[in-house]
Amino acid sequence: MVDVGKKLPGARSALARARVRFPPGMLALVLAGQGPKGAVEEVARCAGILAAKRTSELIPMCHPLALEHLELEFEARGADVLEVRCRARCHGRTGVEMEALTGAAVAALTVYDMTKALDKGIRIERLELVEKEGGKSGRWRAAEAE
Repeated sequence: MVDVGKKLPGARSALARARVRFPPGMLALVLAGQGPKGAVEEVARCAGILAAKRTSELIPMCHPLALEHLELEFEARGADVLEVRCRARCHGRTGVEMEALTGAAVAALTVYDMTKALDKGIRIERLELVEKEGGKSGRWRAAEAE
C-alpha cells in the first residue's frame, strides 16, 4: 500500500457511475417493481452500500476508510438505460474514488442479478469516476460528465 501517514487528513468525496442497458421495453417493468426478484432499487442500493464499506477487503491495495456518507441513486436515461450513481465522503488521508466505484459496480451487478431471468442480454456499461474532490490534486471532473 502507499504510505499515507504523512498526508494531512481532509475532506474527500467521489462520485462514480455505471449504466445498465436493458433490451427495449424492459426497464419500465423493472422500475415498476415487476422484476422476478422484487424491488430492484432498494436491494441494489443496500448491496452497493455494503460493497463500498468493504472496498479495502475486495481491492488489495486500498486503505480501509471510515466512510461518513454513502449515497446510491438510480435514474432512467432514456427508455432502456438505468444509471447507477454512488457518492462517497469521508475525512481522511486518502481519496474515496475506489469506494464510489465499488459501490456503483456492485449495485449495477445486483440490478443484473435481480433481472437476468427476464433477459440474458442485459449489459453493464461504462463504469467510471465522474468527479472527485480533496487531496493534493483537488477537484477533478470527467470531461464527458453529464
